[in-house]
Amino acid sequence: MLKIGVLGAGHLGKIHIKCIKQTNKYQLAGFYDADPENAARVSKDFDIPAFSGIDELIDAVDVVDIVTPTLSHFDCASRSLRKFRHVFIEKPVVTTPAEARKLIGLAEEAGVKVQVGHVERFNPAFIAAAPYLDNPMFIETHRLAQFNPRGTDVPVILDLMIHDLDIVLSVVKSGIKKVSASGVSVVSDTPDIANARVEFDNGCVANLTASRISMKNMRKSRFFQRDAYIAVDFLEKSAEIIRMRGVDPDMVDPMAMILDLGPGKQPKQIIFEKPEITNLNAILTELESFADAINNNTPPPVTINDGYAALDLAYRIIEKMNNAANLA
Repeated sequence: MLKIGVLGAGHLGKIHIKCIKQTNKYQLAGFYDADPENAARVSKDFDIPAFSGIDELIDAVDVVDIVTPTLSHFDCASRSLRKFRHVFIEKPVVTTPAEARKLIGLAEEAGVKVQVGHVERFNPAFIAAAPYLDNPMFIETHRLAQFNPRGTDVPVILDLMIHDLDIVLSVVKSGIKKVSASGVSVVSDTPDIANARVEFDNGCVANLTASRISMKNMRKSRFFQRDAYIAVDFLEKSAEIIRMRGVDPDMVDPMAMILDLGPGKQPKQIIFEKPEITNLNAILTELESFADAINNNTPPPVTINDGYAALDLAYRIIEKMNNAANLA
């Protein structure tokens, strides 16, 4: 069984600890947290050892689970990789694309597995909708959140939109042709609401909106493709599929919903589907998927290159946003 240790026991770190204790794919060796009082409290609450330092934890495990603030991701991950430890690292993978490229090099040299915690890939609604996604050509996403001071030290792009950037990049297998963006700082020093338009070489366009100053929470994505529309509600964990298929005018079901496309064109039947959603813990699922990748020597579901791609696109959006602000 893989021995794992958790770096960081804040809000998300505690969730990771709880999930690891629920699975038989790992043996939880303990955790490290820089706050002695919090470490003592977590050690007591979860009945697990608290390590005295980062290196002590790394030396004691096979897998390092990094759930520290983003600014420390590169240091924690690079120290782990230099000791040939497998690394699970929360999103965003590191602070800058340059750091991500260095980390990719370290991972390749070490010959170990690295998975990035883009947890929406494991959202049961997205998993249910994924089989229906086939070359979408227009994507619209809205990720809106009520204000929370936690996370306002970074632009809303890195705080919220990066989830949807990863989802879009996982679906659209094409190079990026053009990026445009704008954003507004309302209550913090960095943009709190932003919109980005990403155009791909294959003609697909993704329009993404993120806000952390909304009155209510929303996490919805809509995918439009030939003869189909797929809606995914990441918050409510639901999905809706609307498909169209050609039908023989002489054999139309009178109860069916038919779209008449005009003279000389074959009518199409509109089919509504709500795929069955499997209730699962997305964080537990992604952690278990990493254990499977290590044990089976297969690529992790969300690779370090995936994490870099999402981060690099996020920085391109931030750059365009800053340029637009300077011209205003």
